[in-house]
Parts: sequence; C-alpha cells; structure tokens
Amino acid sequence: MDKNPENKVLLSCSCENCELKSLFFNHFEKAELDKICSDKIERTYKKGQTIFKQGDEIKDFIYLKSGLVKLFRQTENNKEQIIAIAKPLDFVSILGVFSTKFFSYSVTALEESVTCSIDIKTITELALSSSHLAFNILEKISSTTDRIIIDMMNIREKHLRGRIAVILLQFAENIYQKNEFELPISRKELAEYIGMTTENVIRILSEFRKDKLIKINGKGIEISDYLRLKQIADFG
Repeated sequence: MDKNPENKVLLSCSCENCELKSLFFNHFEKAELDKICSDKIERTYKKGQTIFKQGDEIKDFIYLKSGLVKLFRQTENNKEQIIAIAKPLDFVSILGVFSTKFFSYSVTALEESVTCSIDIKTITELALSSSHLAFNILEKISSTTDRIIIDMMNIREKHLRGRIAVILLQFAENIYQKNEFELPISRKELAEYIGMTTENVIRILSEFRKDKLIKINGKGIEISDYLRLKQIADFG
C-alpha cells in the first residue's frame, strides 16, 4: 500500500456526503476505494418496510443515506421496545456488528429511506488490514452506543411532562431541524420509547396544546413556544 497520502483519491465515490468517506478515504488506495464503491449496494425502502429483522444473519454493513428508521427489539411478551431513531449519515447495523453473527434488534423505515450496504466480509477484511479503519469503526460503535445511552437516560430521568418535551425537542432539533414536523411514530410507539402509557402521552400532548406550547394537527406537530417547552425539558 502506498504510504503517500497525496496519492489517495478522495472523490472515487459518487455519494457527495457519504459518511463512508470518513472511514475509508484517508487510509486506502484508489483500487481499494474503487472496490468499496463498486461493491456498495443502494436499496430503497418504503415507509413501514423492514430493513432487517432481529435474528437475521448479519451479512452487510449498512449505512442510512436518506430517510428515517427506527431500531427496536421484540420483547418476550411480543411488544416492541424502540432503542433509537436513526437519521441520515447513521450506521444502522453497527451495534453488535462484530460481536455476534445475528442482529439483536430490528430496523424498519419510518419514511421512504435509502440505505447503502457493503458486504460484512469486505469490511472485516479491510479492518484486519488497517488499524486506522478498525479504530474508526470502534469510534463509530462507541459514539452510537453513547448517544443511545445518554438520550435514554436524559428521557427516563424526567417526569412525564419533561419526557414528552424532551422527545419533541429531539425531533425538532436533531432530526428535522425545524419546529414544525410530522411525528414519524404513533402515540403508542412514542409511549413505549419513553417509558409511559399511551394514555399519558395523549393527555400530556393535549395539555401542551391547551397551554399553547404546541399545535397539533393529526400527526403534525408545531412548537409554538420553544422557550417554555425547553424549560419543561430541562427541569421537568
């Protein structure tokens, strides 16, 4: 492998903002990059379609190029427990990808989504040959796990009103980057995600609407009073 970084080709892939670039482009030659790009497969999923199921064999390293998906586990009493909601530039298959042969969770599209997949054998071979890539993947796994833990702790330590405020602000700030959006999950899923009953979720959303913190139109949410909602999220 050529050690001269000036010989690395940085524009081999056509994906302009592909997160895969941050893993590969600084450490591999053009031939290896061309193989990664030529082996990469894009798949489109409609809202509600399953990307992979809990228990499926891990065959691909999967990155979300566009759209929105939910990561969830099926519990023993056949209920869904949402682990996280992933947005573009997230690696949706990264949890446990090198520690087990089978997925320990499922991923379903919440809206039309496009994934990029690379054969897991290719990724494993490249990681074994490059300590830089191996470290970058470990860093991605660690940051993804940290984010899930911190988000969940931030939600679960709040009272009920605080939990709803936190999740609404997460959708506004981290996912949609605007104060008006459509909730991508049902009230029931929202309740399971933040550890509440569906009835309490509906009641508190109604209270927020009466207090003129938000406007509700079906699944549509508009944050009307950001500062007051933020106070509830911070201290609720």
